[in-house]
Amino acid sequence: MEKQEMVEKTVEVLRPLETQNLMTTIQNLTLQQIFSNWVFLLVTLGILFFGVYKRSKTVLLTLFFLLALIVMVKFAMPAPGQELTMKSILPFIAFGLGIGGVIVYFMFVKD
Repeated sequence: MEKQEMVEKTVEVLRPLETQNLMTTIQNLTLQQIFSNWVFLLVTLGILFFGVYKRSKTVLLTLFFLLALIVMVKFAMPAPGQELTMKSILPFIAFGLGIGGVIVYFMFVKD
């Protein structure tokens, strides 16, 4: 019986981390909520400081990618309950090409 109770507690603890719950949470967040969260700001500043201190293009480009990904998900994801259509996929394509272009430029062309 102990194992079954432990499994049930674990399932309840991990339920908010299911993909559907995470996507719903991300879609309902505003950019102001994301960028005013002290944990997010602390982690971002830590990564930025580390990237500047080590002069690492890889770390700084990873930080750029993560911030661009947050903005892309916020602006390009359809509202909850709507399907992905060809018109709603176009911002994903544009953001993806933009992010990829910046990363390729700084990693290969500018070097």
